[in-house]
Amino acid sequence: MIYNFCTLFDSNYLSRGIALYRSLEQYCENFHLYIFAFDSISYRILKKLNLQKATIISLAEFEDEKLIEVKPTRTIAEYCWTSTSSTILYVLENFNVDNCTYVDADVYFYSSPKPIFDELGNKSILITEHRYSPQYNKELKAGKYCVQFVTFRKDENGLKALKWWRDRCIEWCYARYEDGKFGDQLYLNDWTERFEGVHVMKHLGGGLAAWNVQQYEFTKIDDKLFGKEISTGNEFEVIFYHFHYLKFLQNGKIELGRRKLSENVINIFYKNYIKELEKISNEISKLDSTFDPNGSVNSQISWKTPILYIYRKLLGVYNIYNKSKLLDG
Repeated sequence: MIYNFCTLFDSNYLSRGIALYRSLEQYCENFHLYIFAFDSISYRILKKLNLQKATIISLAEFEDEKLIEVKPTRTIAEYCWTSTSSTILYVLENFNVDNCTYVDADVYFYSSPKPIFDELGNKSILITEHRYSPQYNKELKAGKYCVQFVTFRKDENGLKALKWWRDRCIEWCYARYEDGKFGDQLYLNDWTERFEGVHVMKHLGGGLAAWNVQQYEFTKIDDKLFGKEISTGNEFEVIFYHFHYLKFLQNGKIELGRRKLSENVINIFYKNYIKELEKISNEISKLDSTFDPNGSVNSQISWKTPILYIYRKLLGVYNIYNKSKLLDG
């Protein structure tokens, strides 16, 4: 079986998108990744890299009249969210595949996703819960499910849900909570009742992220990562981690988000991922040194900075480090 994935990103997320591809290349033997390049720089670099198990799709190929019509009303992030369902539909309608899984560009695999697809079985749709740690629960405003890994089969049930989702995202998809909606995510909340053939991922090794990682302990054995749920003792092999919130800052520092992360989690996940991103960034810079493949952002120092520093230090969530410290660790 070939696992068909799709993702989207622009040049600011280029190193992350390539890291995603290479992690699949390492752990998923039979896969193909359809990459939607959301600017000309990313498209040009990706074509130069000649990724053997990827198809690069430009905006000119992908965008249709409905997307182009709403594009001016959305921010860059909002337009990416608006487009997610459309990328999946584009793959199903334009390529000879019977399934497609959307994966966020800042996801990284540590083992084969086969157990997840074995879970899906003959069902048509797979969705992933946030599994929030209690102290970070944002389910009411951000949704029970996370659009980080979502699968659709090209069958009646899958296409019905996918087209419904696309229509809703074109109608409304913004980075704010409004009338029970937020971005593209809250639309998924009732899918287990609204549509047939929906499966919710059960494997604890899929969907690990800063908002839920506090619930687990991790160990590395023979280059494999294993987790254990602290409350139950349930053990599992890590499949993928979602590095949402990770930001490269223009002052030479890196922010890992505003959630409590143990030293073990930083050492096992973040340090190695950042090293991989830096390696890829250096590789890309040899092809084109006119932009930052890590998408570094302004550190935005203001009068609030010292107050926020103290506040976050007291909460244990000041996850801002010198890049050199993370790379040398």
